[in-house]
Amino acid sequence: MAHLLGAEGLHLEFPTRIVFDSVTLGIEEGDRIGIVGRNGDGKSSLLAMLAGRLDPDAGRVTVRGGTTIGVLDQADVLDDALTVGGAIVGDTPEHEWAGDPKVRDVIDGLVSDLDWNASVADLSGGQRRRVALATLLAGDWDIIGLDEPTNHLDVEAIGWLAEHLKKRWPASQGALMVVTHDRWFLDEVCTETWEVHDRIVEPFEGGYAAYILQRVERDRMAAASEAKRQNLARKELAWLRRGAPARTSKPKFRIDAANELISDVPEIRDRIGLQSLAVSRLGKDVVDLIDAGVTFPASGSAPEREVLRDVEWRIAPGERTGILGVNGAGKSTLLGLVAGTLSPTSGRVKHGKTVQVRTLTQRLDELQDVWDEPVRVVIGRLRTTYTFGTGSKAAELTPGQLLERLGFSSAQLSTPVKDLSGGQQRRLQLLLVLLDQPNVMILDEPTNDMDTDMLAAIEDLLDSWPGTLLVVSHDRYFLERVTDQQYAILDRRLRHLPGGVDEYLRLRALEQNHPNQASAGSASAPAAESALSGADRRAAEKELTALERRMQKLAAQIDQARHALADHDQSDYAGLGDRMKEISAQEAEVEELELRWFELTEQLG
Repeated sequence: MAHLLGAEGLHLEFPTRIVFDSVTLGIEEGDRIGIVGRNGDGKSSLLAMLAGRLDPDAGRVTVRGGTTIGVLDQADVLDDALTVGGAIVGDTPEHEWAGDPKVRDVIDGLVSDLDWNASVADLSGGQRRRVALATLLAGDWDIIGLDEPTNHLDVEAIGWLAEHLKKRWPASQGALMVVTHDRWFLDEVCTETWEVHDRIVEPFEGGYAAYILQRVERDRMAAASEAKRQNLARKELAWLRRGAPARTSKPKFRIDAANELISDVPEIRDRIGLQSLAVSRLGKDVVDLIDAGVTFPASGSAPEREVLRDVEWRIAPGERTGILGVNGAGKSTLLGLVAGTLSPTSGRVKHGKTVQVRTLTQRLDELQDVWDEPVRVVIGRLRTTYTFGTGSKAAELTPGQLLERLGFSSAQLSTPVKDLSGGQQRRLQLLLVLLDQPNVMILDEPTNDMDTDMLAAIEDLLDSWPGTLLVVSHDRYFLERVTDQQYAILDRRLRHLPGGVDEYLRLRALEQNHPNQASAGSASAPAAESALSGADRRAAEKELTALERRMQKLAAQIDQARHALADHDQSDYAGLGDRMKEISAQEAEVEELELRWFELTEQLG
């Protein structure tokens, strides 16, 4: 592969610390590099130096002649005086940009819902981020650098971006550098991972899952000071191997080596124990939404708007559910009904007598009253110990120990809350919610400002939290990692997703590609429901339940069969072929069951 860029002996120093010391690395044609590391260790600085936007104090960066580099910054640099179209294509004649398949794909994928002539100044933060991305991707670049590109993007936009980057260049052309905490995105797009730590850049082959596997092996042989990171990484690897086997099948590593590393790692959550404890804290009744709907009345020039309709959701003790939906679909409204901060305009919401709901909002509401106080004073008002986990794994932890698990050093305990970094404030906010000991917790976009190590630590903490957990997040990896099931708000109704996030994306694609069918289906839903007699409706509901059980059983069998392939004699090609045929047949049956499931859900409305 041809060399595009090289860095030799890079040294970068800030007034209070040395960020990099004698870093040497290179970028070749075809490289797709993910850059990970703790917040503050220099990921963005590294990207800026390689892109020529920041000069190192020593060393040099050389770029092959004629190589073009495009960068998406974390900061919003859009010109408010421009229109959406002006920002993306500038003064390029319409026949030129409209005739470019790449530009059309970018516009369709990121900004098709925006007014081409709208002023950039009038856009929301998420809309501005999409315009900034479109502006970059509409250009021709040999190297693209992305600094937290998934910030403010929803699951669909992140999925589109991953697909675009995978097919933007042929496999042996172009290069990508991406700084992101989105682990699903890293796994989907990157073929190499650079970890920034301790003034160096350490390369790993493969995406995030491969990086975790290699880091576990590195940490296993490292000094005792790395023990905490090792344990968290091994736990995360266990989830990757058991919950998402396709991810660790990509790298060129032996599967049995990964299985050996996690042989003594238990399941990430003691589901039975946690649910039992949740029942003891909550009783059997948590929150029931019964035919609940919310309609906001007309206000000024805005017409009356129905947000939710006929929502039937009986939340169970210990339930861990992720909520998906586009911006404006009604996720916050739904969570407001659960939290009791909003009343339905139709139907009813019933809260159990012992329910205590706390919400981690996207704002820093919980910190406003302690903004000027040191962290030590804030946690000093709290109880001395808190219990996490169940049975023999239950542990009594002090607030200070919990802060340590969330990455706070002893020196930071004396720092006023207002002087903490955004990620530290977010972690303290989560801790205060946890230590209030609610039995129902709502997390609204909890991963903002978190690095991958800290996300793993938070997931580890949530694994031992005994309560009902509801999560809204654009971070697909986090959502799948901490919840056991997913629902989506589609056409104002709450819909269970047996197929998880993949099923949600399929439904959204169907809705976008066939809008007439989607709207016709929505309009005719009440008619379809009334066409079913009581007996037919009960039969359909019974069949639907049976289908869901069968799909869950098949999913478990397929997962078990795929893991069994690793133990099979790799030289037995005939036997491997037979097992793959069995798996393919089971997958085909799942597809048939899903089609029938879709038909029944449409009939039932």
